[in-house]
Amino acid sequence: MQSSEIELVYFSATGTTRKIIQTIGKTLPIPKNDRNLLLNPIRNDISMAADHLTVVAMPVYNGRLPDYCTQSLMHLKGNGTPAIAVVVYGNREYDDALLELKTLLEKNGFIVLGAAAFIARHSIFPQVATDRPDENDLALVKDFTNRCIEKLTSSSTVSDFKPFEVKGNFPYKEARSVPMKPSSGEDCNVCGTCAQICPVHAITVSDTKTQTDENLCISCGACITACPSESRQYRGEDYEKFKGKFIERFSRRKEPEWFL
Repeated sequence: MQSSEIELVYFSATGTTRKIIQTIGKTLPIPKNDRNLLLNPIRNDISMAADHLTVVAMPVYNGRLPDYCTQSLMHLKGNGTPAIAVVVYGNREYDDALLELKTLLEKNGFIVLGAAAFIARHSIFPQVATDRPDENDLALVKDFTNRCIEKLTSSSTVSDFKPFEVKGNFPYKEARSVPMKPSSGEDCNVCGTCAQICPVHAITVSDTKTQTDENLCISCGACITACPSESRQYRGEDYEKFKGKFIERFSRRKEPEWFL
């Protein structure tokens, strides 16, 4: 079975999920369409042709897919379309996120031929998995991609794919908002870059300061990555207290896992 085009669909607030899916894309020698949900969420149904291999890569927030992402993915429709499901997590655990992504895609008409969980720098505590994905990770990303290609090309139709299971549990763990939210410091120059990049419009800018609506903020870290003055950060006594415990508990290196 051959694919005429590749659809790369991802959400990457801090750039690490993008690095992984772009590595997948470079390993696939077929024309690709790039869909970055951070910049362009899907608000209306999009139908993927049966010969458009669709790669979906999502971050893991507290063991689940971000609701912001699932709202877009619900509009992504397959027509017996082969798909690769990827989640990226910060070295703690991916819990039910990969199962959630695989199940969502299958319910929407995709045939998932491979699924994987890769590790990247933690978005809230960047001292954990600081340099990941590293060269070893990216080599495994390529290996996984090549195995998916082999599985796809050795099959006549998607009906030849054998069902497989991934880690995760039904019902999914409760989706909880991350209590820590980034804010601007005294060195903020009120340029408005953070407000422009925020996918949920949680940041407002006045003449003298920026303000974050913590009820809207999903703690994705896009504003921190984009801030030209590096003023946007996670801060505060509770953050510093929890940071030490998190680093101590989750710094031991974990390795990617995949399922075919």
